[in-house]
Amino acid sequence: MKQQKMMMLIAAIAVVGVTAVPLVQNAQAESLIPGWIKNNAGWWADGTVDDATFLNGIEFLVESGIIGVSGSQSIDVDTLTIGFIPVEKSEELTPKAESLEKFLEDELQIDVEIVVPSNYETIIEGMRFGHIDAAFMDTGPAWITHQRTGAEAVLAELVKGKVNYQATVWTLAENDSIHSLEDTLGKKVAFTSITGSSGFVRPMGTLVTAGHVDIQGDDLVALKAALNDSFENHAFAGGYKAALEMLLNGNVDVAFGSDIAPQKYLELEDQVKLRPVTTIGPVPSHVFMVNSDMSEGTQKSLVDALIKLNYDEHNEILTNLYGAEALVPTTTTMHIGEFGTFIDALTGLDQEILDKYNKSK
Repeated sequence: MKQQKMMMLIAAIAVVGVTAVPLVQNAQAESLIPGWIKNNAGWWADGTVDDATFLNGIEFLVESGIIGVSGSQSIDVDTLTIGFIPVEKSEELTPKAESLEKFLEDELQIDVEIVVPSNYETIIEGMRFGHIDAAFMDTGPAWITHQRTGAEAVLAELVKGKVNYQATVWTLAENDSIHSLEDTLGKKVAFTSITGSSGFVRPMGTLVTAGHVDIQGDDLVALKAALNDSFENHAFAGGYKAALEMLLNGNVDVAFGSDIAPQKYLELEDQVKLRPVTTIGPVPSHVFMVNSDMSEGTQKSLVDALIKLNYDEHNEILTNLYGAEALVPTTTTMHIGEFGTFIDALTGLDQEILDKYNKSK
């Protein structure tokens, strides 16, 4: 019972979060949810209602049939091949992945094969031709895989209680001339890298999709030309810390990055010198993708097995992989759909994102 309650709490976190699977799928079903449940959700999110009270409400929805809980599903394959995010030291990830392999074999009673490739192209082509059935993926490559193969995100990683982090615009505390993302146009700016999620894709993608920046062309050359036209000058600093240091040193007016970057990378005396101009929006966490050809029964059985990694007795397997605390149900559209539109808007960036993770180069 304790495990079941913990699982419902994890699911509830996904429901209340910014990018999560809704309790219901349409307006008619939504009308079935009592008002006090909706109030509890809001109060639980801001800490007014404790976990036990909120869980009681979730249990009511389950017992009333408003939320369905999937039962056992049939698996129609003998083997599953699962890919992992390419890393430079694959020899360090492989033993951790093998622990997951054994766990899934015990749960599903089929053979599970782990693949740790040197690049995402291998995963994409593997999913396209059915050689790879599922994979853990970073946000950008996951969206590209979805676009090219039809693969779907079914689970998102929960890290520090969230399924995303916030892209943020930073300036010096004494600078009173910048109050919005649009105010950065014509200024000297520091991005983290051309593939940085919060340090480039989210801010630049937002400017483009909102019509503030026009890209004249459909390749990377056109994107770089738009950067030159939109800012007095711009730099790719190489990371959060380097971008913030350029700001502190007076080399730029603005640094793009995450909401916790100063706290994570700077001393307190430097943190107080900075001011968050605005929070641009969420950058999604890693996802677990499944091949578009996977049957519903196999997919549900695999997802149910992976969610058991949230239980205390199995959680170490998950945390050892990428530092995630839990896996929560999601969909491609809800978790990475908006972020994907920014990748699509930044012409030529998809190949740059894939090359970033190519450890064979």
